[in-house]
Amino acid sequence: QVQLVESGGGLVQAGGSLRLSCAASGRTFSSYRMGWFRQAPGKERELVVAISGNGGSTVYAQSVKGRFTISRDFNKNTVYLQMNNLKPEDTAVYYCAADRRLSTVAAGRPPRAPDFDSWGQGTQVTVSS
Repeated sequence: QVQLVESGGGLVQAGGSLRLSCAASGRTFSSYRMGWFRQAPGKERELVVAISGNGGSTVYAQSVKGRFTISRDFNKNTVYLQMNNLKPEDTAVYYCAADRRLSTVAAGRPPRAPDFDSWGQGTQVTVSS
C-alpha cells in the first residue's frame, strides 16, 4: 500500500479558503491516480475530485467545479486540494486516496471509493455560515 498523510483541514467561514495536502510515500508517485473524497455525517463517502498519474487529467464533482482545484507536486510526492468559496455544505471529513492499479481518469467514468486501495486518515473541514 501507499502511505498517505493528510493535513490542512480546519474551521473556516463561508466564502473562505483552505488548502489540503496529501503526502504519499514511495517512488512511483506518478504511476497511479489519486483522489479526494469526503464524507459528511450520515452520508456516503463521495468523490470530490480525481487526478491522473501524470496530472494531466482531472474529474471533478459537479458541486465543487469552479471552486476546488487539485494539483500534484512530483518533487514532493504531494497532492493538493485548493478549496475556495467554501460553503457550509462542504463540511465533511476529507480523505486522500490512491489507486495503484490505474493511472488514468476518464470524465465519462468517474472513479468510486472502492476503486482506491490506499487511504489517508482523513482531515476535518468545517465551514460555518
